[in-house]
Amino acid sequence: MPPFPLTSHDSVVTALRAAGCVFAEDEARLILATARTPDELSALVERRAAGLPLELVLGWAEFRGLRIAVEPGVFVPRRRTEFLVEQALAHAPEASVVVDLCCGSGAVGTALAAALGTVELHAADIDPAAVRCARRNIAGAGGRAHEGDLFDALPGDLRGRIDILAANVPYVPSGEVGLLPAEARDHEPLVALDGGFDGLDVLRRVAEQAPEWLAPGGCVLVETSERQAETAVDAFSGAGLRTTTALSEELYAHVVIGVRP
Repeated sequence: MPPFPLTSHDSVVTALRAAGCVFAEDEARLILATARTPDELSALVERRAAGLPLELVLGWAEFRGLRIAVEPGVFVPRRRTEFLVEQALAHAPEASVVVDLCCGSGAVGTALAAALGTVELHAADIDPAAVRCARRNIAGAGGRAHEGDLFDALPGDLRGRIDILAANVPYVPSGEVGLLPAEARDHEPLVALDGGFDGLDVLRRVAEQAPEWLAPGGCVLVETSERQAETAVDAFSGAGLRTTTALSEELYAHVVIGVRP
């Protein structure tokens, strides 16, 4: 921490820059707006300077204009995943049953519910910490959060009724997890990052089971990397889904969409 008191925007910016924060000005504005006392301000800056992700310092992440609560040990929603939400809305603008699978904080489900209006919303994750966090975020939409391994977590009466199945599965190959930025590698759960040998283990499991859970015309969407997209398409097509891909060059986001015929 700097030898001078943190009492102004400039002093916070200086401290954050010294810690290597690239967007120090923007981060300083958010931290100053969050801190309620000088002592809390110092504590927040100290945590950020120590490498804690900004979203965990603040206790929330912005996602499609919403404040999504985040907690230590829970995957922080990425801006590129907003593209997955946009694709889901484009493919199923009248959706009434929505499932956020591998939900993490529940950001995707929360954003879909905010855009669609009244929906039956479910979120599921294998990580208890994620389920607790998602439950907070989807409560306002009347959503229910479930703990368990993929579809095993879902109520059986959802089978054949899901209009949008958003599955933000882990897709980093096991051998590349160590190459991730420290903010992800050191502060987010491995289960939310590691997708197996080629990064597509969980995606294949979702593709295999999705058709029996989707309503006729319902869609399943996953995020993947450019180099994995072709293999992901094969997995979806092999499961009998009508499959397309979508790309956002601005967000560097790749989404694979499968529709139940």
